This record gives sequence, structure tokens and C-alpha cells, in this order.
Amino acid sequence: MTARAYRAEGEERVQDVDVAIIGGGPAGLAAGLYAARARRRSVLWEGALLGGQIAATGTIENYPGLPDGIEGPALVAAMHGQAERFGLETHYEAITALQREPPYYVLDTAAGRYRAKAVIVTAGATPNKLDVPGEAELTGKGVSYCATCDAAFFKGDEVAVIGGGDTALDEGLFAARFARRVHIIHRRSALRASALLQERARAQPKIDFTWNTIVTRVNGRDAVTSLSLQNVESAVASELAVSGVFVFIGQTPNSSLLDGLVPLDRGGHAYVNLWMETDRPGLFVAGDVRVAAARQLVSAAGDGATAAIRADHYIAERFDRGR
Repeated sequence: MTARAYRAEGEERVQDVDVAIIGGGPAGLAAGLYAARARRRSVLWEGALLGGQIAATGTIENYPGLPDGIEGPALVAAMHGQAERFGLETHYEAITALQREPPYYVLDTAAGRYRAKAVIVTAGATPNKLDVPGEAELTGKGVSYCATCDAAFFKGDEVAVIGGGDTALDEGLFAARFARRVHIIHRRSALRASALLQERARAQPKIDFTWNTIVTRVNGRDAVTSLSLQNVESAVASELAVSGVFVFIGQTPNSSLLDGLVPLDRGGHAYVNLWMETDRPGLFVAGDVRVAAARQLVSAAGDGATAAIRADHYIAERFDRGR
């Protein structure tokens, strides 16, 4: 059975790759760089936006070696170009199914099937929704999950940012470059964001905080006009006039391909060891889709590199010795 002549019984021809990488965020791009430099045929699949959340981020200040910062899209382009220079192949399509056919994995796409010796899942996570009336109807009409992408549309307006973590404050600070006033609404009485971001947000005169409060409705017909709010302690309802609302209340891992294949925690994150290995031989998970991820660019890239190094070792031990 030669490298590209594998045919599953009753099915079309399946193309062979060494390392299949599912997801084109920082973890996937770093995995692609390391796998390609190891001279493995490495293919990365991305069905949405290459770079993931980083592609929609403004200035990145906390990536080592870049003291002046870098714009998210520029960093994505640099990481991708570097990986492709060493031979990474990029397919802009979604993986629709992933299954184990020992000792390989078979991946389905709309364009065909692929067989991989090792798979690294770096599919990232999707922002959580408020799940309140008006949110879905007004998404793209004032409701957004990326201030970096959309804040410029609200120049001189009042906007709200929902959440209390690093992303909420970072995006709130970005929104303050354009908006007249930024209301950060948090359901608790204290923020979860890093001390540095809290200092910056509190020092920004355009930002104010609304504590112990949740959004119960997004109001407007063709565009957002206000938010219906409720204090979680007193149950007092109120209304806040805004023309934009940015939601940052966590994220859900894109782990549907792993469901039933490897153990997941209650939040849908895959369990891995320090080498990013799951309990399935040759299947690795890196970045925000794994348990206990730091959810930072630098840690995601480190995860991807770790997974690719171990995938190379795995292929050498499992496949190369028989040659």
C-alpha cells in the first residue's frame, strides 16, 4: 500500500499526510511551523478566519521579543508565512469528521478524505453569548463580540462592554479610543482581569463600571438603542442607552470533533498530558480547546510547538522504524 494509494473499502481515494493540524490560530500555526521544519508533510485546515481571535486583535503587547507591540493581523501573517516557508500546506476548509482507523486517523472535508499518522487539534474556542432577547437579532447591528473589529463604527457614541476578565478590559480600552463613554457591566462586585489591565481601565476617564448587574435584554429594531439591566442583589431593573454592546463573557471550546473520541471535561475541554497527548495514540490537543489552558497567545503557541515535537517523535517511533 503506497503513500497515496490508500483506499477505504467502498470509498474514494484518501490522501496521506504525516501531521494533520485542525485550526489556524496561534497554536495551529506554531504546530505547523515545528511539524514542517521536522520535514513531515504537514497540512493545516482552517474553516473560518486564519489566526483565530488573534486576527481580530489590535495591538499585542505581551508577546515576548516584541517590546513595541504588533498588530494581530500582522503577527498572524508573519507566523503563517514563516510556517509555509518551511513547507506547511494550508487548506481553507472545515474538517467535518474525524475518526480513528488504527494506526491512522481519517479526516473528512467537503473536498475529500485524508489519512494522517498524527493529528493536532487546535480548533480554539467560540465567544459565549448572553442568550437574552434581542442579542441574536441585533448581532451585526450593534451587538459585537470583537471591539477591535467594530469599535470604530461607534465613534462618539456610548457603548457597553459585558464582562470582567482580561479580554473585556482590553477590548473596553480599545473601544475607548472611539466611543464617548464605555460602560463596563459586570455581574460580580470585583473584576477577574489582571492588575495591569484593571489599573489602565480605572485610569481611563471614558470608562465607568456597573457592578453586580446582568443584561436581560438588548433593545432596538434596526440597531441597538439600549440595554435592559438588572441588579443581581437588589433585583432593581434599569435601562442604559447605548448604541453598541460588546460581549466578553468567556468562550466555549470548539471540541465537537473530539466528542466521543477522547474524554472531555464538563466545559468541553480535552484532557491532555504535558506533551499535549490525549489518551488516543497520535492524537494531540493544544491551545484553548484543552483543559487548564492559560488562554494567552504565548501559551497557545507553546502548546502547538510542544504537540508538534511530540507528534514527530510519535511518527518516528510508530511508523519510521518499520521502513
